[in-house]
Amino acid sequence: MTYEDFQAQAQARHLTILGGFHPRAEDKAPAACKTLLMLGPNEPAFWPAFKNGPEWQSGQDDPMDNWSIRVIGAWANEVGGEALFPFGGPPYLPFFSWALRTGRVHTSPVMLLVHDRAGLFVSFRGALALPAHIDLPEAPENPCLSCAAQPCRTACPVDALDGAAYDVPKCKSFLDTQAGAPCMTRGCAARYACPVSQGFPRVIEQSAYHMTSFKG
Repeated sequence: MTYEDFQAQAQARHLTILGGFHPRAEDKAPAACKTLLMLGPNEPAFWPAFKNGPEWQSGQDDPMDNWSIRVIGAWANEVGGEALFPFGGPPYLPFFSWALRTGRVHTSPVMLLVHDRAGLFVSFRGALALPAHIDLPEAPENPCLSCAAQPCRTACPVDALDGAAYDVPKCKSFLDTQAGAPCMTRGCAARYACPVSQGFPRVIEQSAYHMTSFKG
């Protein structure tokens, strides 16, 4: 099968391929893996499909992770691959470095990952490790290189993202205040300020769900 075949299969499952690469030994991918495809939600179709799934409908704990295990796991079995996930640790698989290896995901000016299509809203539901070498399309340029304004640098209302580190305690404390309500309902202000993110059709309710999960 071709990359286009796998992308069509991903989209039939309300997922999309956010990038891929051919692992080297130092990537710590499964030994038999010749191509690793990174998977994220196919927006905006993902959220309603997820909410109609048994994991959400039955009120399971960690419904999105369980949805990912079911859907990506079944797909991997169909194509003779292996399903990999960014959760379930420790130890955790190196999804951060895998994302960078695709050439479609980069470190943004605020040190969060940024994707050429999803912007700072990039997220991973899992990865598909394939035993065959699949030709991959050429990666677009890092969108931050042509972003002169870089509004992500100044968007955080409490300066939790200073370009060197992410002050998670400061961020979470702010989310507990009335002033933090917009971040809770529409998503992280810095992520939302990214021009690429603003053109990415993520459902606002989905962003609110992720923020609630993040705040704990």
